[in-house]
Amino acid sequence: MVMARSGRLLIGTQVIRSSRKNPMTELMSLAPALKAALAKRGYESLTPVQESVLTEAPADADLLVSAQTGSGKTVAFGLALASTILGEEETLGKPGAPIALAIAPTRELALQVKEELTWLYGEAGAVTASCVGGMDPRMERRTLDRGAHIVVGTPGRLRDHIERGALDLSELRAVVLDEADEMLDMGFREDLEFILDAAPESRRTLMFSATVPKPIAELAKRFQKDAVRLSTINAREQHGDIDYVAHPVAPNERENAIINVLRLHEAEKAIVFCATREGVSRLTARLANRGFAIVSLSGELSQEQRTAALTAMKNGTARVCVATDVAARGIDLPNLDLVIHADLPTGKAALLHRSGRTGRAGRKGTCVLMVPFPRRRQAERTMHFAGIKATWTGAPTADEIWAKDKERLLADPVLTAELEDEQRAIAMELLALHSPEQLAAAFVKLRQSRLPAPEDVSELNETALQGRDAGSRGGRSAEIKNNFEDGVWFSLSLGHRQRAEPRWILPLICRAGHVTKKEVGAIKIFQNELYFEISGKHGERFNSTVKREGTGEENVTIKLLDARGGQMPQPPKEDNFRGGGNRGRGDRDRGPRDRGDRGDRGDRGGYQNRRPRRGDAPDYEDMGREDTLKPKRGPKRDFDAPRGKKRRRDDDEAAPHHPAYEPLDMKALANDGDAPRKARKPRDADGEAPRKGKPKAGAKPFGAKKKAPKKNKPSRAQRKADRAK
Repeated sequence: MVMARSGRLLIGTQVIRSSRKNPMTELMSLAPALKAALAKRGYESLTPVQESVLTEAPADADLLVSAQTGSGKTVAFGLALASTILGEEETLGKPGAPIALAIAPTRELALQVKEELTWLYGEAGAVTASCVGGMDPRMERRTLDRGAHIVVGTPGRLRDHIERGALDLSELRAVVLDEADEMLDMGFREDLEFILDAAPESRRTLMFSATVPKPIAELAKRFQKDAVRLSTINAREQHGDIDYVAHPVAPNERENAIINVLRLHEAEKAIVFCATREGVSRLTARLANRGFAIVSLSGELSQEQRTAALTAMKNGTARVCVATDVAARGIDLPNLDLVIHADLPTGKAALLHRSGRTGRAGRKGTCVLMVPFPRRRQAERTMHFAGIKATWTGAPTADEIWAKDKERLLADPVLTAELEDEQRAIAMELLALHSPEQLAAAFVKLRQSRLPAPEDVSELNETALQGRDAGSRGGRSAEIKNNFEDGVWFSLSLGHRQRAEPRWILPLICRAGHVTKKEVGAIKIFQNELYFEISGKHGERFNSTVKREGTGEENVTIKLLDARGGQMPQPPKEDNFRGGGNRGRGDRDRGPRDRGDRGDRGDRGGYQNRRPRRGDAPDYEDMGREDTLKPKRGPKRDFDAPRGKKRRRDDDEAAPHHPAYEPLDMKALANDGDAPRKARKPRDADGEAPRKGKPKAGAKPFGAKKKAPKKNKPSRAQRKADRAK
């Protein structure tokens, strides 16, 4: 075993970094059935990862392979399985218990893998079956009962069939884990360990992943034996077939920028990634309303709907797919030229896997990131960790799109194509009725009517493109100072107590009033609310928009303040500070501190002789009740005032009926001495109360009445004296 270092991680595998030396790999070494299948699909050479698994690893070794997305990993592990499941035979025998098992993280990827393995081993007579969530498990069990050579499925459904006894792994020779890192990220570790423990120990285990983090290495160390580590990734170089472009946009213009990007590129197929299902639904509705041929992929769709969406993308019925990360993981859409990140990816792995949907099999592609101004630093860090260098440009404008449309129109091959006789006859009739200028104008108008109109987006200056403007600054900033001479001031019901910060307050203001950050001036944050300024020519429109549509956030309100001419209104009463005037917490221009006027150090008592505060330091004694640091006290009591009668309850409350609240009868208390006393509990001779349990033999029952004493009976002393006589 060779110990190799991969980053900071030690993996007990043999590492082989592949470098493609001969682009034309001989296919003669393959089994005849596989060679015939590849020839039917038009394969003349293999990709680097496919060459690597055939030439740089033993035929029966466990493999841990990392390669870029779109590099042909599915065909690669299909070729790697040939020596194990075919051996020296040309075809597979009668199907029975499966001899190969492939595990994928999502339903779409599992069905795609099954489709690839079906044509690859079709000439060998292989029978494949799928076991994925969302499909009828009874039909899957019947398919397994009939027998299959290769089974492809998702971890949860495979484990369910194993526990029910429908999937027999006793004859299994090889297990393949495709997109292993994603399966661990999705929480399938327990299911994977269960499946691998149920498989025979003599099996081969092949793991394919775009990245090899520590959990993957631990899984490989546990379930693989002397695995060969193959890598075709150069960590210092980004994907050569993908061009990365980043567009800084205002948060409220993000969807408009996405529409313009789709219009500018006019890609044959494009995919747009959102972070949530709600985002997918919203963006799908917006793009469909704009006239795009669009489908969506998310977890809330049924399997039939997801299959129909992928079919529409593959046959060209739809050209744009809006999807979440998980739903689109590993899917291969042919001729996909454009990937748009509507929401920023959560990390390096998500960025690479999203972007890997394009630039596959040697085809060029473009990856576009929509970067809201407040999240620019996050986007830069993510791309830095992923080793990606992007071109920062503003979102496409309407003028740029019209210019691109003109360029495509003039280069349209339909203008130079040969005409049929019928088409030529119709053209001559049109020329007889209309002038060439009219026909050309009609052609242009007809073409433009079939295209969605571009949207308006703000043009960015050089400062905004470089991320040096106030809205793109990272960290906590107490205020933004962009005062307008004719600004209109508004208040927003969030402050320091709600941890309000300009980096997320600014996008909220832009979304609420349909403005850009250029129209937002100073932002002053106080304890429970904040003031912000809108450019004078946009103030009225901002106010009407907020009144009509609200802020879009729960328990957040925006109100117009009575201030004109750029004059900042008075801060709220709760934030009044002594000495420095009515300033917000964000003001930083402090006056010089007077160190000589400290008073007598020996006199520490009293309110008047204390050390004066700085100009912007809060005087908590003069602040409102919510901001004071002193413990809350009730109202002051006037001890000199005459005491009134205490009330036990309010006058309008009904008198309680509990005996404890009944008034005392003084006459009854005065005659209490004459009244018979309440009988006491009987006691024994020792003065103890009777214990619980069965009474002693001959003892009187508890609570029995005593005989009344006889009248005129002599006392005991008298009786004793009488006996002595």
